[in-house]
Amino acid sequence: MGDLPWTAVRDALASGAPVAGLLPLGAVEAHGPHLPLVTDVVISEGMAIRAAALLEARGIRAFVLPSLAYAPAHYASAFAGTVSISAETAEAMMLDIAASLKAQGFACLGLANSHFDPANVAMLRGVAAEIEGLPVAFPDFTRRKLAAALTEEFQSGACHAGQFETSLVLADRPDLVDRAAGARLADNPASLTEAFTRGATSFSEAGGPEAYFGSPRRAGAAEGEQSFAVMAEALADAVTAALEGRA
Repeated sequence: MGDLPWTAVRDALASGAPVAGLLPLGAVEAHGPHLPLVTDVVISEGMAIRAAALLEARGIRAFVLPSLAYAPAHYASAFAGTVSISAETAEAMMLDIAASLKAQGFACLGLANSHFDPANVAMLRGVAAEIEGLPVAFPDFTRRKLAAALTEEFQSGACHAGQFETSLVLADRPDLVDRAAGARLADNPASLTEAFTRGATSFSEAGGPEAYFGSPRRAGAAEGEQSFAVMAEALADAVTAALEGRA
């Protein structure tokens, strides 16, 4: 949507057809020595763009909003380049964005999130429940049902900057991946999910001194496309359900 003139949005809202706004959500945080700091933004944008195409095919106009790149990222705060904001600040921005879209006549807000820091996920769950008067679609991939549709590495919890995320970035922005650096990284099977449960408060405490978990060297663009397809369909289905009152 950010690349379009305002009149294109006006005309879509005046068409009588439902219009959804898809908001890519990410973070600026360390993703190993081989992936960019904006890895989550790249992934969320890829998900949203693909979901928009699916929705358009269903007769639902969907605009991909400019990404919200900052979020709580405290687990990576010890790594240079990570920019973390408070959950309260993130929540306030989300509520203001929703209010603005509602005032314009958008029919639904779809949240495309790939930043799974517990504080961020908790914030998004709260925001999705708090927004009134505007249906919100939030496919939460940390929930067991949706996680089960993704890769084995993702389900293991050892999936930050590993095979899962590296594959996704390779699918959309291979120019941002340092493949040589990724190929040199040993597998790190430490599970972030288990680390969160036992009270770890940083990537280092969780067993990721270089800010990666999983197997970057096993990544490939084909796997990334498969994961994008699953994530985009989940977002499109969530938007469709929200518009139909089934969310």
